[in-house]
Amino acid sequence: MASKKISIGIIQENPVVGDIKGNLELAKVAIKKLSIKNSPDIFLFTEMFITGYPPEDLILRDDLLNQAYDAVHELSHEKPESFIVIGYPKKEGNSIFNCAGVLRNNSIITEYKKQELPNYEVFDEKRYFHPGNSAGIFEVNGLRIALSVCEDIWHEKVINQAHESKANLILNLNASPFHLEKINERKKLISNQASKYSLPIVYANQVGGQDELVFDGTSMVMSELGTQVMQLAKFETDQKIAEFICEDGSNLKAINHEDIPEEDYLADVYQALVLGAKDYILKNNFPGALIGSSGGIDSALTAAIAADALGAEKVRTFMMPFKFTSDMSVEDAQELANNLGIKHSVIPIGDIYESFYKELSEEFKGQDPDITEENLQSRCRGVILMALSNKSGRLVLTTGNKSETAVGYSTLYGDTAGGFGVLKDVPKILVYELSKYRNTLSEVIPERIIERPPSAELAPNQQDSDSLPDYDVLDKIIELYVEQDKSKTEIVSEGFDESIVKRVIRLIDISEYKRRQAPLGVKITSRGFGKDRRYPITNRYSQ
Repeated sequence: MASKKISIGIIQENPVVGDIKGNLELAKVAIKKLSIKNSPDIFLFTEMFITGYPPEDLILRDDLLNQAYDAVHELSHEKPESFIVIGYPKKEGNSIFNCAGVLRNNSIITEYKKQELPNYEVFDEKRYFHPGNSAGIFEVNGLRIALSVCEDIWHEKVINQAHESKANLILNLNASPFHLEKINERKKLISNQASKYSLPIVYANQVGGQDELVFDGTSMVMSELGTQVMQLAKFETDQKIAEFICEDGSNLKAINHEDIPEEDYLADVYQALVLGAKDYILKNNFPGALIGSSGGIDSALTAAIAADALGAEKVRTFMMPFKFTSDMSVEDAQELANNLGIKHSVIPIGDIYESFYKELSEEFKGQDPDITEENLQSRCRGVILMALSNKSGRLVLTTGNKSETAVGYSTLYGDTAGGFGVLKDVPKILVYELSKYRNTLSEVIPERIIERPPSAELAPNQQDSDSLPDYDVLDKIIELYVEQDKSKTEIVSEGFDESIVKRVIRLIDISEYKRRQAPLGVKITSRGFGKDRRYPITNRYSQ
């Protein structure tokens, strides 16, 4: 029996939601690029490539659906002798389907409809799509190829359909967003599915930032033994050709066997933050970014990420000192800017604050100073940054981290004023780890910023620990309560002081109104504050 071969060109690209013409052109260019040397039998794109993912309520527009389907037909003429597999939406009657189509000879020859629709965390697919119910099989070089889309691979039904259809290979089109440990979870799952059914799996994932989501790429090939034999770049566009051979009627075997790099937890998170910031700013056509640089670790890490994402010339930092700002903070903010090559300015807020306070003095008469005066300082800074943003067109990046966001340790219309929160889903302890990691690439964050106790510097000798539990305790309680939905009793049973747990939970619960008014930011944990955690502001549930 003659051997059979097949090659799959995996195209890991960065489509933009709603940019149908742009995504179509992106697909055409990718096909041409991959065809320069050895054109593969199949060009494999990712889930919903034509519209970008997730399109959210754009998908309810018939005009968008019609344009998307027209674009798919246009793409079928691009390389008619080859097979092009690509994701797109399709409307039939009143139902919309998440499809993977096979294009050849100027037409769609096979169309598979996603069967497993995720409806958890950031996913709302049951709001938009109707599930399919049958396998998608097509033949290439005498081999049977099965289609699947993203969530399908996490369940048995679609894989079993492929197996029962005597498929030789499974193609899985994805738009799978990144979060901590997600890459390892995928690898383990795909390995188990491939080995269980003795079917190699080609997993193609999109890359890029889309609002709060970041797609890491990390497309891969898993052999019929469940061994990973190929991996595409993380957080970058990439292309590779995977080749397979079937000899003497045996299982299809991967020809390519690459060394797979080890996972690097901090590198992955840092790259996710860089890509998320970069794509949000550039895809929304902002010319650059502005940051209020306090001399503290959060603004320092935010500035480093922004500079790495955009280039130093597109980032500006502003120190806005008041009488409680230490000389150390002013010096460290300047040193940070020098190290990054960022233009940095100092705008004192003393006179601005006094003018506000003077006009409010009659209303404040007879009342002791309290947090109002602290928040007023922060709001002075917010007004300045937003004015600079209006004048320059640059986006203000807020600098609050997940720990602060969780318990409301922030000022509405002050340090929450801005358009994007790079560290919004990064716990404080991880902020320190990422800052140290960034300095292993090149030393840009002054060591004094990393070593000194954190402080908002809104009052004399103020430290975060005056208002909050130690961050190693706080972050763990937040993880248990927010990400794992543990009750107060369950958290206390893990060894935490009951009074601290009760206080932290209360702070998290009463701060929902602040989070709703704060800008979105990059999601990097399994459950961030945003699309995947929706708590009512007005509610009386208590523990």
